[in-house]
Amino acid sequence: MAAATMAISGISSRMLAISQPLVTLRPVSYSSSHRLLCHRHLSSSRLLLRNKHRVQATILKEDEEKVVVEESFKAETFTGKEPLGEESNTSSSSTSAFESWIIKLEQGVNVFLTDSVIKILDTLYRDRTYARFFVLETIARVPYFAFMSVLHMYETFGWWRRADYLKVHFAESWNEMHHLLIMEELGGNSWWFDRFLAQHIATFYYFMTVFLYIISPRMAYHFSECVESHAFETYDKFLKASGEELKNMPAPDIAVKYYTGSDLYLFDEFQTSRAPNTRRPVIENLYDVFLNIRDDEAEHCKTMKACQTLGSLRSPHSIIEDDAEEESGCVVPEGAHCEGIVDCIKKSITS
Repeated sequence: MAAATMAISGISSRMLAISQPLVTLRPVSYSSSHRLLCHRHLSSSRLLLRNKHRVQATILKEDEEKVVVEESFKAETFTGKEPLGEESNTSSSSTSAFESWIIKLEQGVNVFLTDSVIKILDTLYRDRTYARFFVLETIARVPYFAFMSVLHMYETFGWWRRADYLKVHFAESWNEMHHLLIMEELGGNSWWFDRFLAQHIATFYYFMTVFLYIISPRMAYHFSECVESHAFETYDKFLKASGEELKNMPAPDIAVKYYTGSDLYLFDEFQTSRAPNTRRPVIENLYDVFLNIRDDEAEHCKTMKACQTLGSLRSPHSIIEDDAEEESGCVVPEGAHCEGIVDCIKKSITS
């Protein structure tokens, strides 16, 4: 009888010891700062087990490094919406096969259209570089006009009120406009045919982008990403082929004023992947001008890629002012978030 009592007491002690850590657990927020604290706590716990499980510890360490890299490039979410956590990762992994097929179809159509336009430009402007750049910059700024037009329409209907999108897209159009002014100063618009072709392609492109953006913002943003990616590659090839010659040529006045002026708010605004005041170009010659234009196109690509995830775009300046926004209560209602006109109409009816 005494032995049985001692056995029961031992089992109870072990049960108490096992259950004790569970009592001390507290819910953890999925904010970036708490995730970092939790990550450090887990890292220290794994270090204690390294001698016992060397292989497992090595694998865990590699996984932790990957998480840190992914977090550093994670797009900001809108005020009032929690950052993506494990639940959203699980839900995203269970995306239907039909939706995946739709995304592939959209991207396939975009790539086909972009390649078709590139072949036309290659044929018409094989030996006329500045004229090609003029046409390209005239076309490249059109999507941002289209995005803002549809966003203003949604805002009027009370469907989609996102000040950050309007700010960033206007800043992008402002950047592309200065690219265009630079090409004009270099003589890219000297031929009537070039102006006629660029303006008519831009007009068609505007209405096409408005239609795409109404039906599928994701497809419209991806198409713009394809255009900006081509622009980056075009300027990169030009720099490699003519770099030494460009270093001996003066920079246009408009480029010096835009990149080195005192008011660079809009210059920082379209670069959503970096904090404001972290990029300040130095313009000494024409090579520096095209180098910065190429880098601008890379920033446009990053912004267009971020836009393809609903609600992931934030103004760089708005991120800094998050605390002030929260105090003022300027939070967009969840019901105002919609993707495309079909989703907006559905939510306006059901809400």
